[in-house]
Formats: sequence, structure tokens, C-alpha cells
Amino acid sequence: MDIKKVRGNTFCIDTGMSYIPFYKINNEEIIMLDSGLAREERKEIDKLLQKNNFKVVGIICSHAHIDHIGNIAYFKNKYNCIVAMPAYEALICSSTLNLKVYYSNQTLSDVTDNFEHMVCKTDIIISDKQESIYMHDIKFKILHTPGHSPAHICIITPDDVVYLGDTLISYEVMECAQIPYVFILNEDLKSKKKLYDLKYSKYIVAHKGIYNDITKLITDNIDFYKNRAVKVYEAIDSTMTMEDIVSNVIKNWNIRVKNIYKYSMLEKMLRTYVEYLNETGMINLVMEDGLLKYKKSPQGISRLQEYIAK
Repeated sequence: MDIKKVRGNTFCIDTGMSYIPFYKINNEEIIMLDSGLAREERKEIDKLLQKNNFKVVGIICSHAHIDHIGNIAYFKNKYNCIVAMPAYEALICSSTLNLKVYYSNQTLSDVTDNFEHMVCKTDIIISDKQESIYMHDIKFKILHTPGHSPAHICIITPDDVVYLGDTLISYEVMECAQIPYVFILNEDLKSKKKLYDLKYSKYIVAHKGIYNDITKLITDNIDFYKNRAVKVYEAIDSTMTMEDIVSNVIKNWNIRVKNIYKYSMLEKMLRTYVEYLNETGMINLVMEDGLLKYKKSPQGISRLQEYIAK
């Protein structure tokens, strides 16, 4: 784990799995953009901060996923730092009951056991119309990019550097990701297209890269996610329940599912793509034998061809 300079006072911690940016106010005080995983990354992040005599005085969070807010409560308790987060994301991680809304296919006991460390207090709530925030008198611009999560944001530092969070993924991740997670695919694709208008010096992707130009990366991300939707469409070979689709994907894509948690996460990720196919008219939701099932629509092929061509 080490620190990479991006531009000016903007740096990032390379955890091996992700980049966690931070803005250096002075030789001691920093503002982090996200906080990393707890179990896998906290110990080494802590060591790195101590080695460089850094004190975390603020955290601006892009969204409330476990690998982005895993250490917020810990750092807030340790440094008494200020935390800023989009309003809906802040609500999600305000209690285990609210986290249960996100982890809807797990029991409250499971959510409490596995994700209670994600519960944290947000000091600065970022509204969905807000274009900037001040933290310790430093202005950070905000770009709203919902889709990967309900209220995901990108954060622009004073150094003309954009932290894209999970709005895009790197080529390295695309090479190995079978089903990239997204909350609402249609909104996510709209947010990706927004990025074409950005004109900044540097771009940081959480998983995982630093770029001078992201034009091609945006196009390739859009194509990648669309391709995954097409693969899910192809896995629906009859009138199928959601469980049937999951089973087909596991078999056809040779996915190893070792435990209940991995199965529930796979189902959660797949459901997003199935909902998108339904929303775009490529498949229909029907009742058959008292069960909810999905089947390809009569216009499915033509819709699919239009979809690919867009």
C-alpha cells in the first residue's frame, strides 16, 4: 500500500484493490474522498496515515457502499473528523435498519453482524441539486451521477482533479468482472454519458486508475455494461423465474457460488439487469402457474438490435 501523487495537493492511497483519493490541506491535515474497506484495508491505511503523520480532518463520501464507507465511523471516532455525504446515501448508512433496505435479501441479524460497522453519522448533507460544498474552507465541486447507487456523486478537487468513484470502472476490472454491480442500469448509463462533457486535468477511478482523458473509457464502459445486459438476455431461454435465470447464469457463465451470501449478492446484481431488460421492452414479466416469470418479448430481437446500435 502506498501513496500516489495525482496533481497539486491531490493524492490517492493505492490499497491494491482501489484508489482512495485525499486532498492535503497542509503537511498534517488531509480530507479523504471515501475511506476504503474495514476488514481488508483498515489496518494498512491506518499504518500509512501514521507513517506520514496525517490527521484525517474530513471525509467526503461518493456513495454508501461497503468499500467506500467501511472506515468512516472508525476515522470519525479516531480523529473527530467532519463527514459529508449525499442525502440518500447518508440515510442508508444512518442505522442497521436502513442498511436492511439496501441488503433486502438478508435478515436484520445478518445485516447487523456483517455491516454494522458501516453505520456512521453524516455532518454535511449534500442535496441532489447541490453543485459544491466547502470543507475546512476548501471548495469541492460536486457532479451528481446516480445509477451505481441511488445518489452517487463525483467530487472535483481544487486541483482540477475529478474523483469518479464507481461511475466508471477501469480496463483492469472490465477484464475480470463477470457482472459489474449497478443499482439502476438505465440511470447509470445516463450518468456515464454525462462524463463526456467533463474537461479536467486528471480523473481518478476508484477501481482502479488515473487518467488524463476518459473519452474512450466512457464509451468502453457503456459498451461493457450493455454487453452484460445482452448476455443476461441470452440466458433467458424460456419462461423463467428469477431463480431460474440465476441458475442459468451460474451454469452458463461458470460462476462459483460457495455460500448463501455470494448467491444473494449474485441474485441482487442480476436482478438489476433483468429489470433493465424488462424496462426496455426486451423481456416481459408475466404470471404463470401462480409464479412471477420473465420471457423474451415478441419485439425482443428488434429491441435488442436497437439497443446494441445506440
